[in-house]
Amino acid sequence: MVLAFASKSLRKTCEAEEHARRQLGSKVAERLKHRLADLEAAGSVQDLIAGRPRKCKASGRYVMHLVDGICLEFSANHVKNPVDGNGEVDWGRVSRIQILQIGKCNNG
Repeated sequence: MVLAFASKSLRKTCEAEEHARRQLGSKVAERLKHRLADLEAAGSVQDLIAGRPRKCKASGRYVMHLVDGICLEFSANHVKNPVDGNGEVDWGRVSRIQILQIGKCNNG
């Protein structure tokens, strides 16, 4: 998949390992590196297994568990997101995502 980032600071955290270690700690930064590689290698969200990816019912976004209650949240990021028959994002056809945040997991 193609990754984009909600902010320049988030991009820096995701792309500069030392910056991520300072911001998030070694354990979270290491796991983040692996999850980002998983995302880039996947053809779609439905190909993901690691990090227990799940769709949040309230927002329609996806979250992946990193470690110690910290999650990576992302959304579809096509100019026109693919939709299913119900008008919801068809995650099986999503190949572009935007990383929205890294933070405490919620149960949404």
